[in-house]
Amino acid sequence: MERYRYLDPEQRRRMMQRERRRRRRVFLVSLGAGLAVALGALAWLAQGGAGLAPQGGPPEGQVFPLGAASQREGEPGGETSLSAIEIPSWVEEALLDLGGSRTGEKLEEVNAIAVHYVGNPGTSAAGNRNYFNTPGVEVNAHFVIGLEGEILQCVPLDEKSAATNERNRDTISIEVCHPDETGEFTSASYESLVKLCAWLCRQLGLDEGDLIRHYDVTGKECPLYFVQHEDAWERFKADVGAALAQG
Repeated sequence: MERYRYLDPEQRRRMMQRERRRRRRVFLVSLGAGLAVALGALAWLAQGGAGLAPQGGPPEGQVFPLGAASQREGEPGGETSLSAIEIPSWVEEALLDLGGSRTGEKLEEVNAIAVHYVGNPGTSAAGNRNYFNTPGVEVNAHFVIGLEGEILQCVPLDEKSAATNERNRDTISIEVCHPDETGEFTSASYESLVKLCAWLCRQLGLDEGDLIRHYDVTGKECPLYFVQHEDAWERFKADVGAALAQG
């Protein structure tokens, strides 16, 4: 498929499997919504048809499943929109101003979570966020994780970031601060990265196999430590998978 042309064969296979699962979910949700309307109408008739017949929506007292409601509102696939995802309390909202690196261009789908390192040792999450917000700067990320594990949200989930080149079109990006030139994250940063990635995977219907590095897109050594230590990258993905299994 054209939209999967940037993926390697294994990623393409996973994306196509997810697409087939999504279509099945849409069918089942639509079927459930239709049954809900039919049952409501039967209940209304059984009660003597009091009042007006329902038009364009479920009978009073009937509630559509979330997916069906989203589909009726015109959202793609009948699934919860990115803008409807509630950001958890452990993430601090620090959205960039519109008009600079944050263009406001909408993100239509998410197929992966891209991990980066800031490349500037010893800098803070707030400092990198403020750099992204500087006039003339053209890069940013959805989230920045600091040396103490703090997490800042810089770009809304339903907007494209400017971090992962051609994969900006279908990824959520995370920049992580690091204390020195090795690029290795602090324990606090690492734990927050695992926590954030697991949460995003749950919200977006992804898993640890959908985690990518900037390196996997362009060959750039980013995040440096995870590129130079493949075992650390695999362990990180396993830790996210373990967090997902715990719910």
